[in-house]
Amino acid sequence: MKQVVYSLLFVFIFVGSGTAQTYPLRVLQFNIWQEGTTVPGGFDGVVEEIARLQPDLVALSEVRNYNNTRFHERIVTALKAKGLTYYSFYSDDTGILSKYPLIEYGPLGKKDIDFRGTIHKVVVKHESGKEITFYTAHLQYTKAANYLPRAYDADTWEKLPAPVLSADSIIQNNKLSTRDEAIAAFIKDARQETKKGRLVFLGGDFNEPSHLDWTKRTKNLFDHHGQIVPWNNTLSLQKNGFIDAYRKQFPNEVSHPGFTFPAYITTVPTKKLVWAPDADERDRIDFIFYRKNKAVRLKDVTIVGPKESILKSQPVTEATKDPFLLPQGNWPTDHKALLADFVIKK
Repeated sequence: MKQVVYSLLFVFIFVGSGTAQTYPLRVLQFNIWQEGTTVPGGFDGVVEEIARLQPDLVALSEVRNYNNTRFHERIVTALKAKGLTYYSFYSDDTGILSKYPLIEYGPLGKKDIDFRGTIHKVVVKHESGKEITFYTAHLQYTKAANYLPRAYDADTWEKLPAPVLSADSIIQNNKLSTRDEAIAAFIKDARQETKKGRLVFLGGDFNEPSHLDWTKRTKNLFDHHGQIVPWNNTLSLQKNGFIDAYRKQFPNEVSHPGFTFPAYITTVPTKKLVWAPDADERDRIDFIFYRKNKAVRLKDVTIVGPKESILKSQPVTEATKDPFLLPQGNWPTDHKALLADFVIKK
């Protein structure tokens, strides 16, 4: 009897281990600041960083196609010159690069008048055999309610007489943006993609913080001025089964605030990098989310970019425990990028 049990156990272990084959997936969220035109040599800097990191999927914010150029063709060609093959398509404001051929691609919903709130998506077949739907989002930058408690107007960024010290008023202003409509449209579309058996990922510059960052523990930090704010879009994503990759890996918002804006760049005057010169406006507004699925496991996540941020118009080196992958050359944007490594089970 014992011999039979041991034999069955061996078969179970052998078969089970055979079905646990895994494959990597690397995702990059990258706001490229006006298509790399603001920083001298910015476009080349964007290309160099992508070539160095070699992500499988890239969510790009601030694609502009200036002077009737076609950004997706320019960057695919530039990466090709470095021996890297990526696939893309023409888009405005947000863009996507993929190492995998595109099965489907296109915009999601409507753009607002300032081309903020644009969401695009692609469907690709991953080497694991799984189909992945990858979305890129750049949400409206006005109605920036995170500036209200910092005593700055949410639309003009002019200084207010005093900070807005009401979480209800802050959220009310936040909901006047198109950000919540954009995220609602994403959730609706992602639900259909999930029903098709596809894995879902989202990268984006939300221009809005996370409810996981403006908490009781941070209410007296970073010029939050006592405010605990349930930022509605990250909260909505969480309620609908989406996981914030950075907060999953680093749940402590005090030791790992994960600020992605504003990044300090030595080649650009500081006054061009800040919106609220007399405040601590540091926030985590660039995200990678993934839909909870037993086939997806987060392996690692790191901030890519300079360790220096800007605090009240002055450069400051972050003394947090956040992980940084420092740029090799001139950093091309006022945002820091986010890089996440996943493991996909076959």
